[in-house]
Amino acid sequence: MGEVEIHEATGELIIHSIFVIYGDAATAELANRIATDISMHWNEPAAAVVVHGKSYNIRFEIKGIHEPRLSPETVWYNDNPRMNYFRIEDFLMGNISYVDGIGSNTGCFQTANLLQTSTTAAHEYGHTLGLVHPRVTDIRGGREPAIMYPRGTLCDPHLQYDPKAKPSEYGGFLDPKFRRVILDDIRNLNLHKLDFNESGFASLGEFSSFFHQKETPEFSGLQ
Repeated sequence: MGEVEIHEATGELIIHSIFVIYGDAATAELANRIATDISMHWNEPAAAVVVHGKSYNIRFEIKGIHEPRLSPETVWYNDNPRMNYFRIEDFLMGNISYVDGIGSNTGCFQTANLLQTSTTAAHEYGHTLGLVHPRVTDIRGGREPAIMYPRGTLCDPHLQYDPKAKPSEYGGFLDPKFRRVILDDIRNLNLHKLDFNESGFASLGEFSSFFHQKETPEFSGLQ
């Protein structure tokens, strides 16, 4: 989720998002890494958008905060569209990072996913902004491995975990490290359709407001 600002002085459309992380595996260093990774990937296309007949350069301004004492009430009653709350743990049911819904502002990151590739946080960020996985997950034939393609996508050999593996067999799927944000990802945000207020601000995404309890092999649930 984010708050979008029309910044007339610089001619920019700025998407402000803050990632607050909590949980046993959360650290200040990891908060900074998540923010850096998301910012790097989403600013790479250097895209622009026309709003109300004027062109603006798009810039993603991402911040990361480690809050070990985060209370459930802070998440439940937050009304700031810039805020996203993610629990960080070494163990998650299903061994996969996730958001609580398309366009939501809460979810969980598994440490191994974050350390494996810088695209994990950037991919989940796309979900918080309202993006879904592409309907067709077979990009063989030279198609770009855009950021929203999920694990399990079929691709050309040089993009696989193992270039020598047969497609759909072990190692024969898209290695997430090759994903990148492309112009189509930016276009799919439909920034030009946002309802900006008189101060030039609009919200992108929705409040899911789930505070996650720690998951264990014996228990998984939401509070």
